[in-house]
Amino acid sequence: MRTSFDRIRQALLFEGLALFILVSVGMLFLDLSLAGIGVIAVAGSVLATVLNYVYNLIFDLALKSRTGSTEKSLPARVIHTFGFEISMLMIMLPFVMWWLDLTLMHALVLDISFTLFYLFYTFVFTWAYDRIFPVPA
Repeated sequence: MRTSFDRIRQALLFEGLALFILVSVGMLFLDLSLAGIGVIAVAGSVLATVLNYVYNLIFDLALKSRTGSTEKSLPARVIHTFGFEISMLMIMLPFVMWWLDLTLMHALVLDISFTLFYLFYTFVFTWAYDRIFPVPA
């Protein structure tokens, strides 16, 4: 199992890099203002940081209970990634609608775009993190 320090480091690195990427892309390619994309990105980042810690802890406990180890196979990584992103989507959608004054469909498209980014990003980041900071034997 990872230590609390390791989980906090992982969450902060994950969110810091994602925040930088999302704000840059949102301003450059989606023509959103810094306030528009920045507030959503920061709110999402704070929420995701807290959710990341809790979700990863619960997932690892469940995985260890089921398999005897916290090592994630490819299918486990896919389930882990989709579960986290679906949780974030359900929580963030109402906020995105309200903050950007969007219809449900427009907010859903924007939120799904963020989710698609995070699906790829989460998979790559957690794989790299596990290689750089392996779980002690």
